Amino acid sequence: MAIPILKNWKRYFTNTDEGLGSSYERIILNNKLESICKHFNISSVLEAPSFGFTGLSGINSMGLAKDGKKITIVDNDEDRIKLIEKTWKEIEIPLRSEYSKEFVSLPFADDSFDLSWNFSALWFVDDLHDFLLELTRVTSHAILLFVPNRNGLGYISQKILGYKELKKHLKEENILPRNIKKQMKKNGWMLIDSNYIDCPPWPDIGMPKEKFLKIFGLGWLIKKKEHKPMTIMDYYSGVDPDFSKKMMSHFWFEKKAPKILKTFWAHHRYFLFIPKKQVIE
Repeated sequence: MAIPILKNWKRYFTNTDEGLGSSYERIILNNKLESICKHFNISSVLEAPSFGFTGLSGINSMGLAKDGKKITIVDNDEDRIKLIEKTWKEIEIPLRSEYSKEFVSLPFADDSFDLSWNFSALWFVDDLHDFLLELTRVTSHAILLFVPNRNGLGYISQKILGYKELKKHLKEENILPRNIKKQMKKNGWMLIDSNYIDCPPWPDIGMPKEKFLKIFGLGWLIKKKEHKPMTIMDYYSGVDPDFSKKMMSHFWFEKKAPKILKTFWAHHRYFLFIPKKQVIE
């Protein structure tokens, strides 16, 4: 859940070090998105909202852009949009960005995008009903929604530690699977795939392990060693072409873990929808 990102998101624009957890998460997301785009022959993508609970904001769709997809993102913070645009410009990748205060309406024509998606971002939407209605309006082929795994041990522990912040800043009802599926069904969209994802061999603590251990008085377990920055931006810029391969070396756990274990260990879940009319045709 990483509640602190609500206040410290700007720091990642000057120091893109996201650590191992978010770096692995980025590659897993890329792989899932690439497979869906290939299956549905996707060429245009909307990411809205673009701000979720991962370090450097606004780069979730950068992998797709590198693969030639036309990317549009929507954010509700004008300062963040400027920083996101600057980041994309530095990598020399085209991006279209739009501002929406509450995501009540999206400034696009019907069926503007082949794929629309977001990652851990639905709880920033003011009204889930209105937003999903808009998202289905502007999307033609598929909608992919990622939410935190509320059954996960990491989520539960973070909710306990950040309960007041959660209630103050987020709409947890927006990430309840039953609410999402119910609304998408009303909108005429069918769920065709759902599963747990982002399930590495470490818990979803949402903060540096040093801080997490200190909270429980276990700081003495930390081995002092030199910190090595880790950022997917090195991968996108070409500085570290083996970045994806290194992250996938941790995939063995996610690949072999039974679903019952993922229910309590995976960091996220995803839901893939397509229009019912598309099935009939």
